[in-house]
Amino acid sequence: MQTVTVLAFDGISPFHLSVPGLVFGRMGTGTESTAPYNVLTCAEDPGIISTPAGFDIMVRHGLEAMDDADTVVIPSWRRDLPLSDPTRAALHRAHDRGARMVGLCLGSWAIAASGLADGREITTHWSAAADLARAYPAVQVRSDTLWSDHGDLITSAGVAAALDCCLHLVRTDLGSRTATELARALVLAPHRSGSQAQYIPVAVPDALEDDPMEHAMLWARTHLDTPIDLDTWARTALMSRRTFTRHFRDRTGSSPQQWLLHQRIDRARLLLESTDDPMDRVATASGLGTAVNLRHHFHRLLGTSPAAHRTQFRRAA
Repeated sequence: MQTVTVLAFDGISPFHLSVPGLVFGRMGTGTESTAPYNVLTCAEDPGIISTPAGFDIMVRHGLEAMDDADTVVIPSWRRDLPLSDPTRAALHRAHDRGARMVGLCLGSWAIAASGLADGREITTHWSAAADLARAYPAVQVRSDTLWSDHGDLITSAGVAAALDCCLHLVRTDLGSRTATELARALVLAPHRSGSQAQYIPVAVPDALEDDPMEHAMLWARTHLDTPIDLDTWARTALMSRRTFTRHFRDRTGSSPQQWLLHQRIDRARLLLESTDDPMDRVATASGLGTAVNLRHHFHRLLGTSPAAHRTQFRRAA
């Protein structure tokens, strides 16, 4: 069982603090006893900490809880709160030991202040990105993605994107099936790519029948094992190729081809984890064509091979 340690501080938002416990610890879902992570909350000064919600929170653990953590999560931060020397030292000890560091929303401020992100890229809420870049010029700040994962350093935008980011880590650790089941329990989208835009300036219609883009995306998901050319796909939305491409990018933040590739890779991941199908069959069923294409795109997007991915999750199972 992996240990996830969450850093709390005086004035923290209860919502942001609850996200890691909800996703990693399944708290409030009725399945807490089967959670594959041990979630601890710590603070520099354990005891009662205040929140802006009109109630206080009791934190039992101090910074020493990071010493055995596999993952350290900073779920938010206050821009006016300096990162103290003891907290900075605890973060560095955990990182040096091999723990992955996760900054959700404004938690990226604490990551930047620690120096762990110097010369590297992090994501934060779009409204805070400019200020963060000015405050820490050694850090490359992204405001156009939901989250970014560099293995040892994971950062995300705020609110819903924090849920997406934590769910991505569950998917990375435990596989697509576990992440999809958890998403269903939390009534979340099973997977939103980190490259998706934070802010999409197009209203989503209330009903599916009034939403040609949603209809087109659903059609594509049910035809992943067949060739999908852009003109045919656009016709399912009753649009020209050019209009469809423009609306698709406005809706998702990516091109139709990029989105479709991510859907196919996700289908391949699920097949690798849940079947014994040979690579050629997985490639065909996911629409990637050949085992060579499967290996190429899998390694380019996920940094590993299909065979290694299957072995990893068979071991975990």
